[in-house]
Amino acid sequence: MADTPAADLGELLGRLAGAPVVCVGDLMLDRFVYGSVGRISPEAPIPVLAIERRTSMLGGAGNVARNLAALGAVPHFLAAVGDDTAGDEVARLLAELGASVHLARQPGRPTTIKTRYFAANQQLLRADEETAEPLAQPVLDQIAEHAEAALQGAGALVLSDYGKGLLTADLTGRLIDAARALGVPVVVDPKGRDFSRYRGARVITPNRAEAALASDLPTETDAQVAAAGQALCAASGAEAILITRSQHGMSLIEGAGTLHLPARAREVFDVSGAGDTVVAALAAALAGGLALPEAARLANVAAGIVVGKVGTATASADEVLAALHHQDLWRAEHKLLSLDAAQSRLADWRARGQRIGFTNGCFDLLHPGHLSLLAEARGQCDRLVVGLNSDASVKRLKGPERPIQNEAARATVLAGLAAVDAVVIFAEDTPLSLIKALAPDVLVKGADYTEDQVVGAAEVKARGGRVHLARLKEGHSTTSTVQRLKG
Repeated sequence: MADTPAADLGELLGRLAGAPVVCVGDLMLDRFVYGSVGRISPEAPIPVLAIERRTSMLGGAGNVARNLAALGAVPHFLAAVGDDTAGDEVARLLAELGASVHLARQPGRPTTIKTRYFAANQQLLRADEETAEPLAQPVLDQIAEHAEAALQGAGALVLSDYGKGLLTADLTGRLIDAARALGVPVVVDPKGRDFSRYRGARVITPNRAEAALASDLPTETDAQVAAAGQALCAASGAEAILITRSQHGMSLIEGAGTLHLPARAREVFDVSGAGDTVVAALAAALAGGLALPEAARLANVAAGIVVGKVGTATASADEVLAALHHQDLWRAEHKLLSLDAAQSRLADWRARGQRIGFTNGCFDLLHPGHLSLLAEARGQCDRLVVGLNSDASVKRLKGPERPIQNEAARATVLAGLAAVDAVVIFAEDTPLSLIKALAPDVLVKGADYTEDQVVGAAEVKARGGRVHLARLKEGHSTTSTVQRLKG
């Protein structure tokens, strides 16, 4: 599965705005109690929490709805609650969210409540009030009928299964069949060992432990995760499996391909509700017309945002866009390499069977001719390394008034291009020493050279590599641009 630059993902993010998503699942009320601990109880060896404040949020499938709204999608939310004060509180929070909502109430059944106790941003305890008994059949039928009506104009369906009695096997199958008949993709946050009950889903999103349980396979390494995902696809009949892996990011298994996405969180405070964010971002992206790999990348960025917050948090579209911009900058910095670092990076690429391309130049005042050369060079290989003349080298080659931009600026601009995988600055007048050290598989220069004039050509060919002469885009050069500016 090919990579998608963060800049392109930022553009695609706009498609989520107004995307209609139906969400059906187990609704909870998340309560948070914050305070401070200054002493140990004299009654038992436990901390005494001095309570300072309390808050309540939508949890479970309700947190999926919160995340959908935060991303700019339009959620149509269906769930069941008890006929109690907690159910009233949930209804109020949903009304504040502005979502289209249908809540079925079952008298005598408690609304699920999860209360978390915190001191100094560290969770001390969680207390749950709930029942997992299936809901009454009239309640299930009521939700099914409303969901089927909502699917008529939907872009995606989310089934958020927390095993609290709403998504029975019959209701789950009925909703997936209804969505498939309308061509609506189904995203499932699963529960339990038997994923066959989600047959027909577009994608199922277990975490690593859930995937191991459902597949009876280990999920520690990339290869093990890929194998478990393939087994789950076969067993469940789902088109794809997205396995969330905490600090190891997430892995998308679709058909014969696997896409491993590294974790994007810079600091982890609380993983509560991160899976809800992943499901919401996936569904909103699919509803917005994004391909599944692109949707997974957006979900990975969104998950990295929420784990840096305390509690069941959301990731807004603005936060995701800011994170994508930060990712672009990080990637650019990550591409600027010393010779030693470049040799190590290339060894890793070669171990994966990737072909290494190389081109070089001063790249002062980047113009369309440069971009055309780099794009063609990238098309000749799997990874493109650019050798960049240092300031002193440019001055010797081009004269005392050059370069216009210093080597740091030129390197940063090059590293920001999707076609470029690494930039290495060299101080010599020619890149011969650099080419010998890196031993690329493909050496690329402009077609204004002949092959025998290309520095390093003999060395590359002697190692079994080849030389490619790229077509030149006429009418562009830094020297002529500088002359026009002076004139």
